[in-house]
Amino acid sequence: MSKILNLIGRQKQLFLQDIESAEQALKKEVSNSRFLILGGAGSIGQAVTKEIFKRNPKKLHVVDISENNMVELVRDIRSSYGYIDGDFQTFALDIGSIEYDAFIKADGQYDYVLNLSALKHVRSEKDPYTLMRMIDVNVFNTDKTIQQSIDAGVKKYFCVSTDKAANPVNMMGASKRIMEMFLMRRSEEIAISTARFANVAFSDGSLLHGFNQRIEKQQPIVAPSDIKRYFVIPQESGELCLMSCIFGDNRDIFFPKLSESLHLITFADIAVKYLADKGYEPHLCSTEEEARELVKTLPAKGKWPCLFTKSDTTGEKDFEEFFTDKETLDMERFNNLGIIKNELQYDAEKIALFENTISQLKEQKSWTKEEIVELFFTMIPDFGHKETGKYLDSKM
Repeated sequence: MSKILNLIGRQKQLFLQDIESAEQALKKEVSNSRFLILGGAGSIGQAVTKEIFKRNPKKLHVVDISENNMVELVRDIRSSYGYIDGDFQTFALDIGSIEYDAFIKADGQYDYVLNLSALKHVRSEKDPYTLMRMIDVNVFNTDKTIQQSIDAGVKKYFCVSTDKAANPVNMMGASKRIMEMFLMRRSEEIAISTARFANVAFSDGSLLHGFNQRIEKQQPIVAPSDIKRYFVIPQESGELCLMSCIFGDNRDIFFPKLSESLHLITFADIAVKYLADKGYEPHLCSTEEEARELVKTLPAKGKWPCLFTKSDTTGEKDFEEFFTDKETLDMERFNNLGIIKNELQYDAEKIALFENTISQLKEQKSWTKEEIVELFFTMIPDFGHKETGKYLDSKM
């Protein structure tokens, strides 16, 4: 943990003081409650599951589509924490499936439902079919599981949003902003809280996780030189979600208080620190071909070929933000957690338009990215979508 903190430019955990202050209340509530974790085998889902498990819940069921990640989650928990008195089970299910619906119908008795499932990559907007699946996962599956929670009498529903939902510039961030609109509608029937947070360092599929893969596979390190991001470590992502779930009021959005001077760091800077920790000096290359060729010889000399370039792909945001100037904030309740306070406000006609339009496109079994982008602009008039015609999949 300290190694990751050092790589992202910090010396201590962000929420340590808040967790210590709330620990007794957390233990009491968790130990007396039943939890369902959706998307529990992803990096954030695993972190949340561990935070709940170690506080001895009465019931903890974890659902995820990834069978392999679920197996590793159980091995990890058994190896680190052992066992609990309560009911702990995992289920390899797609929450959009009939099998999941049958699972909920057979049980469904939970106090808290936490949804961590998401298509999170900006690159997922490159084609209209993956983009439609992103809408299903991020918006409609969320809405379905909220309705199921309402029907089953669940006390509280939590789902994860993203910093990219604040003034979104890519389709992933916009899909989460639209998801927040759907949450607002359902908040009339069930208490809902959520969280926007930074990049989770070394989470599955992230660029930093890719550094590990590149070293293992003897491949060059590639990173943007001009993109600065905020980072939290996996444990902090779990703590943030649990704090919002347990202590958030209806419609609250929790986010980490991060100082730009202390915590903004470029991917290239992290890459240099990462290589130093591995015992390598970065060797800057000017082309992909040069980097691929030099990786055959340089590592033996204590150097690693790196390609650091300026970002020019669709959907990259110039800066990160967790809230907009139109949102009301509570910055006093917690030491390092901020809260966006929302009144009940949503446009029912817009939400219905979104549902009907997507349904019609699916019935046709034919749609374009342009049609979906146009719909997103209708939902979010100030959507700052940046289409460059270039995507991350076209790069090394």
